[in-house]
Amino acid sequence: MPVNCQKNINMKIYQHALQLKERKRGFHLITTEVLQALPQISEINTGICQVFIQHTSASLTINENADPTVRKDFEMFFNKAVPENDPDYQHDNEGPDDMPAHLKAALLGSSVTIPISNGRLALGTWQGIYLCEHRNYGHRRNLIVTAWGG
Repeated sequence: MPVNCQKNINMKIYQHALQLKERKRGFHLITTEVLQALPQISEINTGICQVFIQHTSASLTINENADPTVRKDFEMFFNKAVPENDPDYQHDNEGPDDMPAHLKAALLGSSVTIPISNGRLALGTWQGIYLCEHRNYGHRRNLIVTAWGG
């Protein structure tokens, strides 16, 4: 049986397109930018926030938000797991980082979903939203942030 289940007849839905500035390859915390893009999250007592990236060579994930060495280790791990210049890759039109970027994005995913509780993202104490830029020279990245609840 659900705990603290509430019937919600005053559903609110908010959505905002967010364009992130160009970033170098790596894992970048964007939690603050997401919250600034959709301040209406504070109006939702119980709900969900979905952050979706509209690209195939960058991704999103949730992880450690305090120690920057975690982000460096993520980059190191993914570079070892999905190396550039693999002679078996056929898709390399945009350079040696092209296909590895697509593979890394497929492994991590294009969206994250976070509960909203009492007008705040219900992230854990040490959690943050990462933009995972997999290209050597990142581009501006477009996100759609949607929040709903009551």
